[in-house]
Amino acid sequence: MEEATSSETLVGPQRTTEKLKRRITAPLLFLFILGDVLGAGIYALMGVLSEEVGGALWAPLLVALLLALLTAGSYAELVTKYPKAGGAAVFAERAFRQPLVSFLVGFCMLAAGVTSAAGLALAFAGDYLRTFIDVPAIPAAVVFLGLVAALNARGISESMKSNVVMTVIELTGLLIVIIAGAVLIGRGGGDVDRVMEFPADSTPALAILGGAIIAYYSFVGFETSANIVEEVRDPSRIYPRALFAALITAGAVYVLVGLASAVVLPTD
Repeated sequence: MEEATSSETLVGPQRTTEKLKRRITAPLLFLFILGDVLGAGIYALMGVLSEEVGGALWAPLLVALLLALLTAGSYAELVTKYPKAGGAAVFAERAFRQPLVSFLVGFCMLAAGVTSAAGLALAFAGDYLRTFIDVPAIPAAVVFLGLVAALNARGISESMKSNVVMTVIELTGLLIVIIAGAVLIGRGGGDVDRVMEFPADSTPALAILGGAIIAYYSFVGFETSANIVEEVRDPSRIYPRALFAALITAGAVYVLVGLASAVVLPTD
């Protein structure tokens, strides 16, 4: 029998209790967080970072990973102490004991999610889908959002399964870049020395710091995993392991992509 946990909500003057089944295992949570962190934006990020650090793309990515791990440590501590659905809104309520503060934090998280979903839907419909099919961007984006909403309405199990598929596809694309770079190096191609080159008019330490601020945004997304912790089996044990493992995996992939990009492509 599946373990269930209660989630209390206020409806009118009465308090009701809803049951959330703990269906998310450690591998599913790991892939969920990894999928939230990994993004196709890493390809464009390499060009932006090269303006800051030249060929040393790996350096700001590594620093950004360390910064993300510090933030993740706070989330791991809070989630294991308050394993409730709601994420940052729950943490704010426990810290300040003010419903208004909790509402504002939750509303900001909701607004960020809506904005991100709308932007991704338009990007999918306008940039990707229209490459293959000539369709109006806005109606296509609405249909895309409707399909995603229907999938989420089906339940956490279906959502997690689709997330696993998308994560595997996304990770495969990044691994292809890494493998292609390794093959080129193995054949004597590329310029390995380029990974330690900085722009002539820059100070390496300041360049890395500036690049790390930009690169940090490639690690955001893991915080949304706190919203589903009430559906995770044994969250106090599983959540920290899955969180740190996913971030380190994403960081390793990003650093390897940075190395491959620097070796294969000139900084200009």
